[in-house]
Amino acid sequence: INNINVDEDEGNAAKREKRTRARATSLGILNFDAHFDLRPVMETVGSTSGTPFYQMAQYCKETNMSFKYMCMGVSQSSNTKALFQRAADLGVVVVEDKAMSELTLDAIKTQLFEFISSVDAVYITIDLDVFPSSVAPGVSAPAARGVAFPIVESLLCAILKTKKALMMDIAEYNPTFDTDNHTAKLAARLVHQFAHNHRPYILL
Repeated sequence: INNINVDEDEGNAAKREKRTRARATSLGILNFDAHFDLRPVMETVGSTSGTPFYQMAQYCKETNMSFKYMCMGVSQSSNTKALFQRAADLGVVVVEDKAMSELTLDAIKTQLFEFISSVDAVYITIDLDVFPSSVAPGVSAPAARGVAFPIVESLLCAILKTKKALMMDIAEYNPTFDTDNHTAKLAARLVHQFAHNHRPYILL
């Protein structure tokens, strides 16, 4: 059974990843996001949308499991040097937003398939702020550059064709900032791709 989750807060991803991990011997995280979301959890604040993958890394360390994480669409201006260093220390596979175009698509797919081949299953997360603000205004942290939707859609379809996806999250939608439901429609298109290319599924 495969799940699609549409959620405003990506902070819930850590809980879902733990449940997904129980269904696979080795799990890889594929995140389309402008941000690493590798910030440590502050006791005074708790989990936030910026902490889920750090929490997952800590959970893997505590349970002696491999932490395999590929983040695509990373914005250099939206992440501190400390976060880039933490990603390097954790062995995160990083593809920056400026490196994602039609010209580099085949090379990214090669990198992506190499990552997927190293795990039994994958957990996909798509943070809607990975897209340019012109097509996805309904987010809390709109991207000045972002990654074009056709690029993300092509990579998503390639992932789904491997039949290794157990779950997909679509996160960070904020209807308060949306314009004529542009972002909602974009999210619906992503859900359609998952449903069309990878059945059975449950929409939560």
